[in-house]
Amino acid sequence: MERTSETYRLKLALAMTSVYFVAEVLGGLLSNSLALLSDAGHMFSDIAALGLSLFAFQMARRPATTKRTYGYHRLEILAALINGLTLWLIVGAIFHEAYRRLLNPPEVHSMGMLVVALIGLIVNIAAGIILYGHRESLNMRGAFLHVLGDALGSVGAVVAGLIMLRTGWYLADPLISVLIGLLLLYTSWGLIKESVDILMQSVPRGIDVEEVHSAMEQVSGVIKVHDLHVWSVTSGVFTLSAHAVIRPDGNPHMILDRIEDELRTQFSIEHTTIQLEIEDREEREFQAF
Repeated sequence: MERTSETYRLKLALAMTSVYFVAEVLGGLLSNSLALLSDAGHMFSDIAALGLSLFAFQMARRPATTKRTYGYHRLEILAALINGLTLWLIVGAIFHEAYRRLLNPPEVHSMGMLVVALIGLIVNIAAGIILYGHRESLNMRGAFLHVLGDALGSVGAVVAGLIMLRTGWYLADPLISVLIGLLLLYTSWGLIKESVDILMQSVPRGIDVEEVHSAMEQVSGVIKVHDLHVWSVTSGVFTLSAHAVIRPDGNPHMILDRIEDELRTQFSIEHTTIQLEIEDREEREFQAF
């Protein structure tokens, strides 16, 4: 049900963004505004990002196979990573054009730019509200950051338009574009870092392995835990594997149930593979001696 809602939100945001993209390109060309064209370029990336996110969600619904036993959940993380890297490519293009215009600032039709930018800001705010409530998914967060970056671009274009309209200072257009680029780099860094962490099977954000280790060893019947690994398959889907040495007089099934309940309750780890090992009393006595 949740994924159905996310898919609907993505489709709605995609439709709004696609319609306005054409208007913004025409407005940027007619007004000769780099800030507006930069925003249009980013909006085009929004269309690709939202489409990619939508595709990833639909693929993630497919069942696991004998070759892909985890299914297609990782496609969501790949989509998020691609969305983040795409933002960096757009920033590079913005910086390049801004540098050229800083050397020779062209005249900009400020009023037309201002009107188009204001409409764009309204569209971006509406799309952002649609996506905001579902940012727990890294894929959805990637789509949201694209829309947020676009909203920042629209704000920048509005500010640049107001400055040029009042003062005629056309350097405001490329300078605001540089500021937009820096903001995009800042907002996309966390997305890229977390995507890479998941693909590298790093410990999920918000989980402390030492705390997990301690919690497992505190379960009644458990003596020691080793070979502990915790990672994410996709956003919010945590997986754990470990070996647990248990007392020989304990009930393995009950101990395993207690461990799994503790992991589920305290750390939201649902998928576990725990190998139980019976304590070797002779070895323990030898080591103690």
